[in-house]
Amino acid sequence: MGFSFKTPPHILFERGSASQLGKLVGDRMKRPVFVTDAGVIAAGLVGGALESLREAGLEVFVYDKVVADPPAATIRDAVAAAREHGADGVIGFGGGSSLDTAKLIAVLLESDQSLEDIYGVGNVKGMRSPLVLLPTTAGTGSEVTAISIVTSDDLKKIGVVSDQLFADLAIVDPMLTLTAPRGVTAATGIDAMVHAIEAYTSKLLRNPVSGALAREGLRLLAGNLLQACEHPDDIEAREAMSIGATLAGQAFSNAPVAAVHAMAYPLGALFHVPHGVSNALMLSPVLRFNAEVAAKDYADLGPVVGVAETANAFIDHMVGLCAKSGTPLKLTEVGVNHNDLPKMAEDAVKNERLMKNNPREVTYDDALALYEEVL
Repeated sequence: MGFSFKTPPHILFERGSASQLGKLVGDRMKRPVFVTDAGVIAAGLVGGALESLREAGLEVFVYDKVVADPPAATIRDAVAAAREHGADGVIGFGGGSSLDTAKLIAVLLESDQSLEDIYGVGNVKGMRSPLVLLPTTAGTGSEVTAISIVTSDDLKKIGVVSDQLFADLAIVDPMLTLTAPRGVTAATGIDAMVHAIEAYTSKLLRNPVSGALAREGLRLLAGNLLQACEHPDDIEAREAMSIGATLAGQAFSNAPVAAVHAMAYPLGALFHVPHGVSNALMLSPVLRFNAEVAAKDYADLGPVVGVAETANAFIDHMVGLCAKSGTPLKLTEVGVNHNDLPKMAEDAVKNERLMKNNPREVTYDDALALYEEVL
């Protein structure tokens, strides 16, 4: 067996590390752009980090216009703002959308490539500006992946995948997740669990390292999701979720996700459904569909989440976790009706980058039936 495994060169996991940001990045950049969103600022999460940067003498420009499922127009605006500031480095601070935006600023800041030039796999040319990422949710794993997701001008979710998107430093401070509302905790936690499951069963690039990370990440996430939802100030549960999300991120960055994500993307692009909620909606039908060929892998994951070593026990448990967390389980709950399904199925099966990783081939008719199953 031969395989390749890539991950950021430095991950710092420590409670309170965000308040030491200035000391941690001062030798990497002097005029950083600090990329976040208005919600993170309103939650009071950025104060310690920004204060530490300014105390270290850094001239910081805060870009806080990131929105969920970042549109291409937002990425272009952010790059222009960073250039106007004369940024020499990028700090991403927030959920997956902020981190994804920060990555793209870093690769485009001093490049003559356009955003459209880098869509797809391996299309980023040259080097990037220094990049440091701090997640405020335990979910996307974006701090350790080489992937950014953009909503294109024609409302499709498109991936940018390139080694240049790996951060120089990922700082994971579980204290930043303590104020996440229950809905965000549930949705991002489910997103991370899907990362682990799909990495473990990824058809083309799964390997022993990604498999080990996926299993341990799933164990931590599944074992602490409800505790974190119901007792948000439980720092041990939050810490376990943060570690689990980072491990799952490392796993799927090397063994890519598949049909659950491919079928979730149209929900985000067309209906602005939060990514974790989209994954929760599609998890049950896709796992049951895949079980025809992936039953052994799903059975292997049963004991990891504390149930019997059978595919059905594993799938039932995961669906139960989603239900108990309070996430929607029907498409009608998020504003989708029957007339929307053909367009969604068409967009999902066109996502070859993800669908090719699925254990079982998904045709248009299959995708339509899977959406209908949870309508």
